[in-house]
Amino acid sequence: MLRILFVANGHGETAIAARIAGELATLAGVPAGVDLLALVGTGAGAAPLALVGPRRAMPSGGLVAMGNVRAFSRDVRAGFAKLLASQLLFLGRARARYDVVVAVGDAYALALALLTRTPAVFVGTAKSVHVAPYGPFERVLLRRAQRAFVRDERTAAVLRGQGVEAEAPGNVIVDLVPDDEAGGLGGQWIGVLPGSRETAYADGVRLARVVRALGRLRPGPGALLSVAPALDAERFERELVADGWERCEAPFPAGGAFAVRAGAARLVGWTGNLGTLLRASVLVLGQAGTANEQAAALGVPVVALGESLPQDWYRMRQRRLLGDALLLVPAAPGLAAPAVAALLEDPERLARMGAAGRERMGPPGGAAAVARAILDTGGAG
Repeated sequence: MLRILFVANGHGETAIAARIAGELATLAGVPAGVDLLALVGTGAGAAPLALVGPRRAMPSGGLVAMGNVRAFSRDVRAGFAKLLASQLLFLGRARARYDVVVAVGDAYALALALLTRTPAVFVGTAKSVHVAPYGPFERVLLRRAQRAFVRDERTAAVLRGQGVEAEAPGNVIVDLVPDDEAGGLGGQWIGVLPGSRETAYADGVRLARVVRALGRLRPGPGALLSVAPALDAERFERELVADGWERCEAPFPAGGAFAVRAGAARLVGWTGNLGTLLRASVLVLGQAGTANEQAAALGVPVVALGESLPQDWYRMRQRRLLGDALLLVPAAPGLAAPAVAALLEDPERLARMGAAGRERMGPPGGAAAVARAILDTGGAG
């Protein structure tokens, strides 16, 4: 029986690992028990993967790149060194347990996965020549993987020219959104994507302020605030009420956990399928990572709030990654809302942004290709 361990270093990366595991489950002869070591967070949303090894939510939520010393210092104070040591110990002892290890994320995940001294498959989600190419040390690690998948063909071509046999059969992030309809919601909502980390509660309030300011400028549409599986809908509701929103009585759309109102603006807390939210949205206001990319992949324009340092590095990185699919607006609601209103009144620009997102994110099919590669690597293909 083929034994597989996924090693993922992010919330979106956990969702990607679960999507690949779903493809594995559809292939004949693949065992149901496939494990996940979540390097970041608690592993929420990992099903059908079985969680193994030490895990713990850190204050940064894994966003410690680009010299973000303050975020890394908070993680160290919260016990990062002890967590890392226990994860290294787990991986060092995992060699006899697994036939294939699959690293999902960046070179850090691959470096830890290689500690198992087990045949490795790499699924790169973070790096791209559009934003940041793989560096010399990262390329050394990629050469040690049996198969290396990256998010776009341009990145794969550059890596092949540098001696890395990289592949890009499709972007796995595109495969995260199920091919379903809007679930009866219609298609005129504004999606609100605060992310899946602890900071999502504060970001949800900030994005909701833009929705409230937008309601003063123009009627409708309503807004759907995505509540990620690891987060608490009741806490979102409490924080919105504390910020001046009023609770609305049911009924809500199926998948809604609560609704609040402020003047002409109405916002529903959404715990249903993210794909349903995205397909019902004319645009999204997003401070998320992977969810913003999922929206772009579906051709939904993305609007994000500009930040002050040290957070701004991440949004600027996403802007380079998504290109014209993402519009950065000032964080102040009084400045952001007119920009969003102008965009809603410009269908040609909305269409251009949607087309740019589909082009930049690329085609689906990556999850199935990675699943087949895992089986081949483990000798079950």
